[in-house]
Amino acid sequence: MLIDTHAHVNFNAFKDDVDEVTRRTLNNDAWMINVGSQYDTSKRAIGLSQKYPEGVYASVGLHPIHLAGGIFKTKIDTEEIEFKTREENFDYNKYKGLAKSEKVVAIGEIGLDYYYKPKTKIRLDLFKNLQKEILLKQIDLAKELNLPIIFHCRMAHDDLIQILENIKGIFGVIHCFTGNLEEAKKYLEMGFYLGLNGIIFKLNLDEVIKNTPLDKILVETDCPYLTPPPMAGRNEPLYVKYVVEKIANLKNLSIEEITKITTQNAKKLFKI
Repeated sequence: MLIDTHAHVNFNAFKDDVDEVTRRTLNNDAWMINVGSQYDTSKRAIGLSQKYPEGVYASVGLHPIHLAGGIFKTKIDTEEIEFKTREENFDYNKYKGLAKSEKVVAIGEIGLDYYYKPKTKIRLDLFKNLQKEILLKQIDLAKELNLPIIFHCRMAHDDLIQILENIKGIFGVIHCFTGNLEEAKKYLEMGFYLGLNGIIFKLNLDEVIKNTPLDKILVETDCPYLTPPPMAGRNEPLYVKYVVEKIANLKNLSIEEITKITTQNAKKLFKI
């Protein structure tokens, strides 16, 4: 059995066939954690999880690109679009209410995203400070509820590491890890897992994977994004098997062993 520890079947990309994709995943011995990026998608992830007795779980959180504050750009594979996000002010009590749902296994995805940022120093400081402020509030929520955290970090590893080094009593995963080996070692020293997905086919993370202990690796898709080869188009949870295959090749281990250990890791961290 495989566990896709970071899916977005709760996103609009799956609105026409969400149940079909979910059933196909479960019927092929794969489970999933659908991760929220706003209140609405978090609530949708919970609703989906409640339709199935096992194998479908949820995480709730406010992604940094959706914080109230202005125009963001995002890059989805090779297509770059500019859009005004559905901005949201973080409401601690509303998210706490969601997080108490039985099938919620984590707070996330939350974190820092400096990929597209303001050009002036004043706006840049405001941009970064807002993200850090909301990140800390959501970390507090995870601590209060004793839940693991799914961290999003893009172009901001120095700041995230500095924040996490000064906070005790938290645990979780650095989702879609894109940092270097030195940064990976710092996260690992703090006890965090590294989440690996289709990005490992786009960036050279071979040394990171080779040097990360097996008991600290989680596999994920981040679907509908980051589709791994040989597949094309929309990613989906079942494609996590291609991530497992590449890790097995780099670790010189069997696919069965990587499957077994990463599944154990997911069950341990998320208590499923």
